[in-house]
Amino acid sequence: MTLDLRIFTEPQQGATYTDQLAVAKAAEELGFSAFFRSDHYLAMGGDGLPGPTDAWTTLAGLARETTSIRLGTLVTSATFRHPGVLAIQVAQVDQMSGGRVELGLGAGWFAEEHSAYGIPFPAKRFGILEEQLAVITGLWGTPEGERFSFAGEHYTLSDSPALPKPTQAKIPVIVGGGGPKRTPALAARFADEYNQAFPEFSSIAARIDVVNQALAEAGREASSITHSAALVVAVGRDEAEFTRRAEAIGREPAELREHGIAGTVSEAVDRLAQVKADGVERVYLQVLDLGDLDHLELIAREVATRL
Repeated sequence: MTLDLRIFTEPQQGATYTDQLAVAKAAEELGFSAFFRSDHYLAMGGDGLPGPTDAWTTLAGLARETTSIRLGTLVTSATFRHPGVLAIQVAQVDQMSGGRVELGLGAGWFAEEHSAYGIPFPAKRFGILEEQLAVITGLWGTPEGERFSFAGEHYTLSDSPALPKPTQAKIPVIVGGGGPKRTPALAARFADEYNQAFPEFSSIAARIDVVNQALAEAGREASSITHSAALVVAVGRDEAEFTRRAEAIGREPAELREHGIAGTVSEAVDRLAQVKADGVERVYLQVLDLGDLDHLELIAREVATRL
């Protein structure tokens, strides 16, 4: 099985829609399977100029300006939108793209962006995430002509027509997180994909085992979920080029080698082969310098072809 490589961006660090469009189009032309972006409203270090872009507004634009690449979030925060509204937004973007959208959904963690933009940030958010997954998948899964109702602690929906419907028969749902039991159980209930965000390499295989056990307890086959990991990427044709790319994103070369897909081409190939051997089927390559399109071409031409 070929390792699926996707491009993952962090536009809150400072990127316009035009910057993101350029990366998405390059990724599509180079054969990456998807363009994903974070869903954040505040930079994590730096001034974030020219300011944040909204994830689903951006993806709606990209849906009309690309033709084949899949589009999604890693991950949308459950604190940002009511699940009924999010279900409509994502279904509409799926229609606009011709059925190329995926939804990563998480509980949210970045308190500062909530206070900066007046978004409530409850101390306990897991129950909110759980109900949002139930509502969104319930709305999408309700047959046309039937109604959907839901009564939870956080959300109540009464007699909803559950429209619009996505173009895809089922929009893939991505769940991730490091919790030992609740998160794997949540993934087993709702997810098509389980994502490990920036894991220590030594922990990847054990985490996959935990999720597979949760799937078994839920009566699902291990093959019914895709295992993925998000990892920072910085690759050079030689050491000098790699060092330049590390400096451009403010990271130390040794630290990148320890935690990411980093170094020379051969090092990147070896690291991806190791991740695949540990059970990962898909890697989201976190690209932090959106102006360096040559980086994407190098990965596509020299790394992906050697896997």
